[in-house]
Amino acid sequence: MASICFFFLFVSFLFYCGGGAASDQERKAYIIHVEVPSGVSSHDFGDYSLLLKSVAGTLEIEEDDAASRVIHSYRNVMTGFSAMLTESEVAAISKVDWLLRAVPSLVYRPLTTHSPLFLGLRHRTHSVWNATNMGEGVIIGVLDSGVTPGHPSYSDRGMPPPPAKWKGRCDFGNASSSAKKFCNNKLIGARSFISYKGSASTDSPIDKDGHGTHTSSTAAGAFVKGANVYGEAKGLAAGMAPRAHLAIYKVCSEDECQGQDILAGMDAAVEDGVDVLSLSLGGDPRPFYLDPIAIGGFNAMTRGVFVSCSAGNSGPSNSTVSNDAPWLLTVAASTMDREFLATVKLGDGSEFRGESIYQPQGFSSKKYPLVFPGGASTFLCLKGSLDGINVKGKIVLCDRGVNGRIEKGEVVKQAGGVGMVLVNQPQDGYSTLADVHALPASHIPYAYGLKIKAYINSSSNPTATIVFNGTITHAPRSPAITSFSSRGPSQITPGILKPDITGPGVSVLAAWNTQKFNVISGTSMSCPHLSGIAALIKKVHPDWSPAAIKSAIMTTAYVKDNTNNSISDERNLPADLFAVGSGHVKPLKVLNPGLVYDISPEDYYSYLCGLGYTDSDVRVIVHRNINCSSIKNIPEGELNYPSITVRLPANQTRTVTFTRTVTNVGEATATYYAKLDVPDVVSASVVPRMLTFEKVKAKKSFRISFQRSHQGASTPAVEGQLRWVSPTRRVVRSPISIILE
Repeated sequence: MASICFFFLFVSFLFYCGGGAASDQERKAYIIHVEVPSGVSSHDFGDYSLLLKSVAGTLEIEEDDAASRVIHSYRNVMTGFSAMLTESEVAAISKVDWLLRAVPSLVYRPLTTHSPLFLGLRHRTHSVWNATNMGEGVIIGVLDSGVTPGHPSYSDRGMPPPPAKWKGRCDFGNASSSAKKFCNNKLIGARSFISYKGSASTDSPIDKDGHGTHTSSTAAGAFVKGANVYGEAKGLAAGMAPRAHLAIYKVCSEDECQGQDILAGMDAAVEDGVDVLSLSLGGDPRPFYLDPIAIGGFNAMTRGVFVSCSAGNSGPSNSTVSNDAPWLLTVAASTMDREFLATVKLGDGSEFRGESIYQPQGFSSKKYPLVFPGGASTFLCLKGSLDGINVKGKIVLCDRGVNGRIEKGEVVKQAGGVGMVLVNQPQDGYSTLADVHALPASHIPYAYGLKIKAYINSSSNPTATIVFNGTITHAPRSPAITSFSSRGPSQITPGILKPDITGPGVSVLAAWNTQKFNVISGTSMSCPHLSGIAALIKKVHPDWSPAAIKSAIMTTAYVKDNTNNSISDERNLPADLFAVGSGHVKPLKVLNPGLVYDISPEDYYSYLCGLGYTDSDVRVIVHRNINCSSIKNIPEGELNYPSITVRLPANQTRTVTFTRTVTNVGEATATYYAKLDVPDVVSASVVPRMLTFEKVKAKKSFRISFQRSHQGASTPAVEGQLRWVSPTRRVVRSPISIILE
C-alpha cells in the first residue's frame, strides 16, 4: 500500500505540473527511472497505466489519454516505466525527490549451414556437440524483429518441454488462427513489444523482414537437411545450440528498435526465465546511464542471465564499437572459409576473384562490353545516375557506398545492363560480401577494381565476363576481420578492451521469412553465434556466472588463421586487438578453460564510480543506492577482466600495476606458469609467476606491472599477451592492449 500511495503522489504531481503543457509541445518517449523507497520491492508496483487512470478524473484528464501516456512498465531490469512526455513535463517531474532520472529513449537498429562445421561444433573425430550437450534445457531469448512460425528451423522433433522455471507465453494474437499452433518445445515464447507513437502495440511477433528469424535460427535453429540459397551453400543447417529452447521478443519494426521497447523485452525475458539474451542491435556509443541495453543488460546479469550483443557495423573506423559495457559480451564479425566465387575475366585474359550468391549458368559463354561511367572519379550507380547513358547489353562497373549493394544491380538492370562489377571503396579493402544480386554480378576488392579501371581506360574496346564457380570451402586466410565490423577503443570505457571476441558474421546462411534460407552479413550474424555457444557452456556449467562464461569464451580464443598466420583485417594486414578483441571463438575449448576471471555484480560498483559517474548515474545503471564516496573506486584496468588494457603516459617512468584473480574450474590439483610477451618499448612482470591450486573453485591472485622502457614507440598502441600454461597443456590467454600516451 505504501508503494501504491507513493505512485499516486508521483503521478498526481506529474500531471498537475505537466498536464497543462502547451499543445504545440511534442510528446516524446522517455524512460523514467524511479528511486525505490527503502524496503520496497519493485515487484510490489502495479500497472502504471491503471494508476494514471485512477487519478485522471481529479486531474481533468480523459482516462484514455492518461492511460496512453505510459508505454511500458519495468520491474526486472530497471524500476520505472516509459511514457510520452513533453519537455516541460520532464522539467516538472525532475524536481520530484523520488524521481531518479528521466532519459530520452534512443533508437537502435538491427545490425545486419557452414558455421557449425567451421567452428568445430560438428566434426567426425572431435566435436562439441554430443549426446548430452546441444543446449538441452537452456532458454535463449532473442530480441529482434520477430519470428517466422512454422519454419523447419523451429521444429521441436525430439525435444523435451521447456524447464519448469519457464513463465513466458507464445502470443500470435493478431496473426492468423493457424499461426497459434506453431508454439512448441523449440519455439516456446513469442511476444511483441513494439510501441507506436507512445502506445503499447498489439502487433504480432511474426517477423516481417527476416532479420529476427535469421538471428534466432543462427543461435538455436534445429537441424534442417538440404538447406541452400538458390542452389548455393548446400548442406545441413543448424544453430549453435540446436536443442536449446527459443523465446522471441519482437522489439524492432521497419528497421528501427526503440529503446523503451528493448527495455520492455529484456524485462519480460528476465521475468520469463531465459538463460541467455541475444541482441543483434546497435546504436551510437553512449554513457552507460543513458544506454537502455547497458542498463537492462546489467540487471539481467545480476540475475545470472548472459547477454551477448553485436559490436556494430561502423568499421573500419576506430572508436566505433557499440554495446561496450563490460558486463556485455561484445562480438565482432569475421569471415568463414566458405566463398561464393564469381570471377571477373577481362578481354585481355586477366582474372579477378569476387563473390556473389546469384550464380546464373551459361553467362560466361561470351564477352560483353565493359563500361565505367565514372571515368576518373567514383560512380555509385545511384537511382537515376544511368539515365541518358547507354549501358544496354553491357557490364557496368559500380563503386560501393551510399546506396545498397543489391540496389546498385537493380539500377544497372533497369538501365539495360547485363551485369555488374561491384568495386570496394578504399576503406573496405579486400573485404567482399556475397549477395543475391538482381543480375549477374561480382563483388571485388578495391585493389582489383583499380586494375580493372586501368584496363577500361587503356583499351579501345574493353570487354569482360563473369565466371561463376559456385560454393567453395577451405578458402585460405580464414577467418579474417571484415571491414564493416566496428573497432575499439571504446569511447565510453577505453580502459576495457572492446570488442571482446570475434565470430562468423560474413555470408552466414540461416532461416528467413519469405524463403526458407538466406545468406546475409553483419555483426547481427556474429552475435547469435556466441549466444548459442554461451548456451552450450550454460548447459555444462549451470552454476557459472555470466562473467565466468565470458572469461571461458575470451581466454580460449585463437588468433591464427588457417594458413597459420595472424588473423588479418580488410587490408590483408594483421588485425589489431581493437578489431579482433581476444581472438576468434573456439568452441572446442570453451567448455574446459581451466581458469576463469570472475566478476561479481558488486565489483562493477567500484568500476562505475571509478569512471567518474555521479551517485545518481550509478544508481540509474545498478538500481541500488550507491554512494561512491563510501566505496573503493578502482580504475578500469583493475576490474577483474579477462583482457588487460594499460595506459602508459609519455615522459613518465612510473609503474602501473593491476591485480587479477583467477578461479580454478579445471582439475582439482593444478599448477599454471606465467608466460608474458610484451614489445620492447614496455617492460612488464607478473608476481607470482606460478599458481598452484589444490581444489576446484579455489582462487589465486597475481599482480601484473607495466613500465615504459624507452620512448621509441612509433605507434600509439602496442600489443602483448599473458598466458597461464599448465603441464597438461591448458592455456589461459589474456590479450594486453598497451596505450602509449
